[in-house]
Amino acid sequence: MNSTDKFSNHVREPAVAGLFYPGTATELRASVERCLAQIPGDAATPQAKAIIAPHAGYVFSGTVAARAYAGWRDLGDPISRVVVLGPSHRVYLRGMALPASSAFITPLGRVDIDRELAERVRTMPDVVIDDTPHAAEHSIEVQLPFLQTLFRNFELLPVVVGDARATSVARLLEQVWGGPETRIVISTDLSHYQNYTAANAIDSATSAAIRTLQYEAIGPEQACGCMPLRGLLYYAREHGLRIDELARCNSGDTAGPRDQVVGYAAYALHD
Repeated sequence: MNSTDKFSNHVREPAVAGLFYPGTATELRASVERCLAQIPGDAATPQAKAIIAPHAGYVFSGTVAARAYAGWRDLGDPISRVVVLGPSHRVYLRGMALPASSAFITPLGRVDIDRELAERVRTMPDVVIDDTPHAAEHSIEVQLPFLQTLFRNFELLPVVVGDARATSVARLLEQVWGGPETRIVISTDLSHYQNYTAANAIDSATSAAIRTLQYEAIGPEQACGCMPLRGLLYYAREHGLRIDELARCNSGDTAGPRDQVVGYAAYALHD
């Protein structure tokens, strides 16, 4: 990996546009708005400080992701900062990585990195500046079009979480938690490649662990984003916060066969 102690002015181009979500601005905005429109207004949870949302292709998990985001539809301009923590799918990473780049790009435009916040956490134990884990990683990228559709002006702190202790992730969350101007997104899917019945059983148990903040019960077999998820649960337990399930299904319910499915769920954390 190409870790460094410096930030740069280059931008991180989209890696999965046209694959996980539509590749043109018009189609992408329509896709996100279509997902959000399926969530009734009375399902909103605007008080949610943090959400847990899936990161598969929109055809598979877009509606579940929209259930997590729908509560933020009416928050508008007061949100100026969003912190997104996602797992590293393609690169082994010890600890957590901030990007060196100055912005992330999607077909909906540019999202600037919050350099002030990045400077605050860059010297924490287990944190490095490294573009390599971010370059091809989809877990953060697929969240951005939802955020760009909901919020007019915000800066981003994207954190790829690799092999990191729950306590280390929780300490980072403490530094970035902020006030009403800040929202947190934890990007994770649930079980992978089980048959439909087995996946439902595993995901039901995982969901119970999430709701009761049992971070110790969640590993890679329960959630591909187990490391950032465990950190949020640890933080929530420490601070007496509540997490509610909003929606849950798997790819066999949406756009895939039922012999090998991937689980998806949406949750809201109330500060």
